[in-house]
Amino acid sequence: MTVPSPPLRAYVLAFTTLYLVWGSTYLAIRVGVESMPPFAMAAARFALAGGVLLAFQLWRGAAWPTPRQWRSAAISGCFLLLGGNGLVTWAEQTVPSGITALLIGAGPLFVVLAEWAWPGGTRPDAITFGAMLIGFGGVAWLAAPWERTGAGALDPAGVAAITLATISWAMGAIYSRHVRDPAPPFVTAGAQMLGGSVALALAAWVNGDYAAWNTSAITPQGWAAFAYLVLVGSLAGYSAFAWLTKHSTPAKTATFAYVNPVVAVLLGWLLLDEPLGPRTAVAGAVILGAVLVITLRRSAAKT
Repeated sequence: MTVPSPPLRAYVLAFTTLYLVWGSTYLAIRVGVESMPPFAMAAARFALAGGVLLAFQLWRGAAWPTPRQWRSAAISGCFLLLGGNGLVTWAEQTVPSGITALLIGAGPLFVVLAEWAWPGGTRPDAITFGAMLIGFGGVAWLAAPWERTGAGALDPAGVAAITLATISWAMGAIYSRHVRDPAPPFVTAGAQMLGGSVALALAAWVNGDYAAWNTSAITPQGWAAFAYLVLVGSLAGYSAFAWLTKHSTPAKTATFAYVNPVVAVLLGWLLLDEPLGPRTAVAGAVILGAVLVITLRRSAAKT
């Protein structure tokens, strides 16, 4: 018997959630770290979201993950959440949310490199390789490491952390694709969040976040940002992503990579008065254009 396709409104809701929610999390992180230590905030965020998501799946009858599935989820969670999100959260103490999103938007460039470096990986073709060079050129122009002072200068440590975060996310994404017999998507997501939260908690201890934590100093805006990250950013956003990976094509789902940065830049400019100069606009267009070319090439190669 043929299973009917979900209605159009379900796709519209899922894509709208993915675009707006994940694009807005950069602004929420920026607001949150103004009064919360970064790694401790991220650890609490994913511990709560992961616990709720996994408990809900178990309540619906899902099986408890096997030890092997827990191990795989913990490893990917370290790459995706400790490296991919934790470093971003730390970096947003000094780097504007819109710039962070544009730098993170170069993630597919690093995914191509990670796939190439993986044992048995595929070498990118000439067009993909050219798009990668152009995209990395846009990243270099946006980060502008030669500018150490002035209004357009970015914190080098923050930019380096974001770059490492992008590489870590790419490695986690590739690792996840090669996991054998994984748990169902939502169960895996919950286990990844819980495993990543443990690693983030250790990073918070090393970074001195617990000594710096001051509940009375957390602003109402900080609490609101934290609640948004847990309930909307992690639960709603990740659920929409997991649903689309099952019901839509990889190429369509991957469009969040070049929509989220645009949303983040506009929100940072509108709500936090973050600068939006010509270099940001042009460099962002170069990066997102390169990502678009790579996404289309990868989609064509799989059809």
